[in-house]
Amino acid sequence: MGGSPVSRYFPHGLAVLFLILWTALAVNPVMRDVWWAENIPVMVVFLLLAATYRFFRFSNLAYGLMGCWLVLHTIGGHYTFANVPFDFITDLFGFERNHFDRVGHYSIGFYAFPLAELLTRKRLAKPAVVYLFSLFAIMALAAGYEIIEWWYAVLAGGEAGIEFLGSQGDIWDAQTDMLCDTLGAATALVLFFFSGIKAEQQPE
Repeated sequence: MGGSPVSRYFPHGLAVLFLILWTALAVNPVMRDVWWAENIPVMVVFLLLAATYRFFRFSNLAYGLMGCWLVLHTIGGHYTFANVPFDFITDLFGFERNHFDRVGHYSIGFYAFPLAELLTRKRLAKPAVVYLFSLFAIMALAAGYEIIEWWYAVLAGGEAGIEFLGSQGDIWDAQTDMLCDTLGAATALVLFFFSGIKAEQQPE
């Protein structure tokens, strides 16, 4: 792939920086069992992207957007989402709870961008289907993850279950989280619309 060395090796540099951060935050997390629960999906996504890189290279913008969730979720796993040092935002807007988890859920929606990119470049769907499928896929993922959170909270019980669930007393936490996922996906798809990414040419 052409382009400047910075552009060409952007995913590699991003991966190295993330691994440094992940390693540092793997040391002495607030709750090790919660750390495992939060980091298993992080490790799965990272390893999947690394394993498929040689077969399909996403755009640098897609990797950057995917990196946002990896970083935020890794931070949340270290502190537990309800206890991430986020007081400056909480105090600035006068919130009654720590909204770092909302930011994390919003970043999950960014994965609509690489999904739309894959479908578009590989000519797997028409544009209307690309946008709708990418949006609905994130919404389904959001709902599925809330079910997993509920299942883990019931299974683990105690403080670990409460910290993983992270509702902080909000009875509408699951619904708000899913809304944040959806808004993140909508934002990512607007970015994709203006990105100029097109279908790859088919060989003659």
